[in-house]
Amino acid sequence: MCGICGKLNFEKDAPVTPRLLKAMADSIAHRGPDDEGYYAHGSVGFGFRRLSIIDLATGHQPISNEDGSVWIVFNGEIYNYEKLKEDLRARGHVFTTKTDTEVIVHLYEEYGADCIEKLRGMFAFGIWDENRKQLLLARDRVGIKPLYYRLSETSLSFGSEIKALLADPEFKPEVAPEMIDRFLTFGYLPGEETLLRDVRKLAPGSFLLVRRGKVVVKQYWDLRFSTKVRTDAEARDEFLELLEESVRLHMISDVPVGFLLSGGVDSTAMLGLAVGKTDKPLSSFTVGFSSSGVVDERPFASLAAKLYGTEHHETTISARQFADFLPKFTWQMEEPVCDPPSVALYYVARLARDYVKVLVSGEGGDEAFAGYQTYRGVLWLERLKSLLGPSLPVVAALGARLNQTVKLQRLQKYAPLLGLPFDKYYLGRAYSPGSYFNAKSCMLYSNNFAAFVNKPYSQAPVQQYLRSENAKSVLNRMLYVDTKTTLPDDLLLKADKMTMANSIELRVPFLDHRILEFAATLQENQKVRGFTTKFMAKFALEGRVPHEILHRKKAGFPMPYETWLRAELKDWVKDVLFDRETTARGYFNRGVVESLIADNTHNGRHARELFSLVILELWHRSILNGEYALNGSQYAMPRG
Repeated sequence: MCGICGKLNFEKDAPVTPRLLKAMADSIAHRGPDDEGYYAHGSVGFGFRRLSIIDLATGHQPISNEDGSVWIVFNGEIYNYEKLKEDLRARGHVFTTKTDTEVIVHLYEEYGADCIEKLRGMFAFGIWDENRKQLLLARDRVGIKPLYYRLSETSLSFGSEIKALLADPEFKPEVAPEMIDRFLTFGYLPGEETLLRDVRKLAPGSFLLVRRGKVVVKQYWDLRFSTKVRTDAEARDEFLELLEESVRLHMISDVPVGFLLSGGVDSTAMLGLAVGKTDKPLSSFTVGFSSSGVVDERPFASLAAKLYGTEHHETTISARQFADFLPKFTWQMEEPVCDPPSVALYYVARLARDYVKVLVSGEGGDEAFAGYQTYRGVLWLERLKSLLGPSLPVVAALGARLNQTVKLQRLQKYAPLLGLPFDKYYLGRAYSPGSYFNAKSCMLYSNNFAAFVNKPYSQAPVQQYLRSENAKSVLNRMLYVDTKTTLPDDLLLKADKMTMANSIELRVPFLDHRILEFAATLQENQKVRGFTTKFMAKFALEGRVPHEILHRKKAGFPMPYETWLRAELKDWVKDVLFDRETTARGYFNRGVVESLIADNTHNGRHARELFSLVILELWHRSILNGEYALNGSQYAMPRG
């Protein structure tokens, strides 16, 4: 696991200097504190920072082929590299290291850009082909590893993080104002655009090719849904075989491996399946909160740790620690994300770094096998609408009546959606049509800024996947949207950034592309059966995960930030949102923000909206202004 960066100037007489490459690489040194390396040749150059995981002695990068005509910088792990190496040796290729990185170089020599399709793992890399004068950038199928790039009239630069691009003095960062509403609409930034003008993310499952100044981006993989008829027992056996293999491959490491335990099914399953697959002792890590009123995951994590014999470690987060970290959070995340549990991930990774360099997580199981309650709720809602008939006005009237009379929170959540077509209200699991920003956003923005707000543009990255013919059923359409948006641009983004901020590699066995492809062929009732979500995963893991964990109600990752924003952090929120610098940006109607704070203090309904506004402001200060890098925790919670 590493940090990579590079630049290609389109003019031959415009060299890329070693000094620039070092500045770019130094900005992401936390991704690779063990080693550094550079390649500079005329108008192209690569920079590299290494976190040593495999082949500790000879894994230095950049690496080239035998004659130095092909060079690579690589971030990630290729889990089938040994088999690929055998095939390449049989074709006459000679290897000088034991790394998976060198395998990609020779694979490229054989197959060109098509080599990407043979890789199994998580990756982002850049390859320079001197003979073809060609730059290839590639990213893994689901976006486990990030890769950003900036294209100008004279050059293309890239990096594992935006900070590497900011290190180039030619880049004068500007906010893209039209993206602010997209962030507030979703709580993250789906799609390839970022909040910085001209900075883009290479889409998951895609590669970018630059030759003679021409840039082409091409998708090489997509999640294809189809139905394969199997009995439950047949599906279970196939799933377990794939999952066992994936966990075994993800345990390949020359350094100790630890496990993030959330107290849920997926993380517990990863640990249980890993036992016996390594000769190194296993550690596990979890986090709790110094606040009452939330579900404490630690007892369930401790239960799993005791059962599987790990050396278990716990940490606790307070409201003060939460607020103090947010300036650094926005600096490390680089993209604004409204995801309070990401803060918890940072602290548990900080705990783990004293013991391991690699952590394994259960991330991705819910998106693959339909584990979220939202999937079940929407599925039943659409079935109900189908039974009620095609007359939406009648259904809408019933929904309005239910919303007025029913006190149950869950029915209140879904009743207003009875009168809406699926495409109009489902824009991903992280999107809430009832959010203040989505229902009344026109009131939030100032008169001057409202001109930048375009809801169709804000929703466009998600709408393209909803309209895709790739998934037919309602359930599969939800899974497809979330796999293409929420998963890479929210969950995996924070997973990478928060662990790499602590120089920790995170691995996610559930997101092996063969498991995702298998899940995409399951019948609908093998994903959601009755009121049971993630049916096939639970069916397969019966007896392998403790009953208390396998059948407990899904709690997500409970974090008491709503309570903190109403109590300990209320004044701090006001200080951030009504600071002179914040109001001078002119984005929002101050009176509306004041009403949001007052209403949230009274009923707690707007914690997510307020947290989004705080994150947006801290992002401006840390990324756009660079103030966190200069001054550290300047915007931390006041003491005393």
